[in-house]
Amino acid sequence: MQGPSDQCLAPLLMTSEGTHCFSSCFCFQIQEGNCCLSRAEARRDAAKVALINSLFNELPSRRITKEFIMESVQEAVASTSATLDDADDPSTSIGAYHYMLESNMGKTMLEFQELMTIFQLLHWNGSLKALRETKCSRQEVISYYSQYSLDEKMRSHMALDWIMKERETPGILSQELRMALRQLEEARKAGQELRFYKEKKEILSLALTQIYSDPDTSSPSDDQLSLTALCGYH
Repeated sequence: MQGPSDQCLAPLLMTSEGTHCFSSCFCFQIQEGNCCLSRAEARRDAAKVALINSLFNELPSRRITKEFIMESVQEAVASTSATLDDADDPSTSIGAYHYMLESNMGKTMLEFQELMTIFQLLHWNGSLKALRETKCSRQEVISYYSQYSLDEKMRSHMALDWIMKERETPGILSQELRMALRQLEEARKAGQELRFYKEKKEILSLALTQIYSDPDTSSPSDDQLSLTALCGYH
């Protein structure tokens, strides 16, 4: 029996909340009588993958150690024009990466990967630029966001950021969502990590849903993830 063509593939992305695990599987459309996976079956398979990743993630070898930090920084330096001296300067990109690794000593690789995704999202939605303008140091920003997981609360906060952008520039949400869907598909075909693109899609979809369901949606004044909270954080 022939397998489904690429056009039949419908990616199913799953995040296991509380475990920092992310997995993907595919449900196939039924074509010409072929027996294909249903969405429910694909969801179960993705959940199994997430569980296996969660168990594997707890192995001692998956923890961030001094040796791992040293090797990672050396590899980062070798792939850029930076020097090892830059790794001790938090104002440089290599230094910020080194500081982030040091701050997550003892945590798992998946926990660190999730934190990196958070910073990708903060860069994407303009939050990091706004924080630089408020004179927050990189150490403060890293220490602050290291407290949080990429959960529904964080997605809701970022969705509120995009709702504000939509009010300033009507149509930007739909434009960004189309781009995110295209990037997600391109990354899938290229065999690249999908988490960042999946989170973009979910945040933008949530923002659009909130706009259509409640046009007066606004950011709560007691939001613990606000820039005001961060700038007062020490």
